[in-house]
Amino acid sequence: MSAAKKGLGRGFESLIPTDFLDDSFDTTAKQEEKVSEQKTLPLHSIQANPEQPRRYFDTAALRELADSVKEHGVIQPIIVTPQKQGSGYEIVAGERRYRASKLAGLTEIPVVIRTMSGQKQLEVSLIENIQRRDLNTIETAMAYAKLRDQFNLSAEKISERVHKSPSAVINTMRLLKLPKEAILALAEGKITEGQARPLIGQDHELITELIPRIIAEEWSARKVEQHMVNVKKQQKTGEPAAANISAQHDGRVETLRTRLKTDVAIRVNSKGAGNIVIKFKSVEELERIQELLG
Repeated sequence: MSAAKKGLGRGFESLIPTDFLDDSFDTTAKQEEKVSEQKTLPLHSIQANPEQPRRYFDTAALRELADSVKEHGVIQPIIVTPQKQGSGYEIVAGERRYRASKLAGLTEIPVVIRTMSGQKQLEVSLIENIQRRDLNTIETAMAYAKLRDQFNLSAEKISERVHKSPSAVINTMRLLKLPKEAILALAEGKITEGQARPLIGQDHELITELIPRIIAEEWSARKVEQHMVNVKKQQKTGEPAAANISAQHDGRVETLRTRLKTDVAIRVNSKGAGNIVIKFKSVEELERIQELLG
């Protein structure tokens, strides 16, 4: 699976977005209500904004950035906004640089101070992260849901802001209807969005039991989809689904493939009967297989 596996380690509550990307340019310049001059602020006066979409950090990459900061300093200022209460500031953009600066032992950091509404902060951070593909699917879904629930934006309005179709926005948010185990697997990169979609709307207990198997056996999205189709057939007819029976023979198929050194398939019907298909490319290979079978 190509997606990087990022461990949560903080429970389901850790899915609440609290982070933002490390931007290399100031895309908030046209979004502010007013702009102050650039300043240098002490790190202790700055904190993360708990409403921002990005949540997860690559620890190794963060340490590499800290080493760079030690050598070169923070070249690009982070973007902050004054706290609604108190005299401190919240980060709008650049939390990786902020964290790397702390790791590097810095006590202050260059900033640009902007004033924005909560909705505008979320919109800006969401758009920037999506453009850079820095959010996982669940982070994106939860950011969409925040725009919908906290700021009363319709799927059409959200789609205009993130340059996605309304149906894409709705389908992404539907992933949040999955049980906790599936959401965590998605957030950690253990399963893909394609593998998760066929599970939406299915029985939560069934999904919870199926997730470890999908991960361990590396099911394709197509296999997950076909499995759920067969489960529905089984529920309607009360008969065992053929795909379920076939799956029980996966180990036997692999054993035969290893022994015969050729492709082998098992075809099973809903009653458990079927046939074995052994493929060969030449008469010589057929004779070799016959000898092995005795």
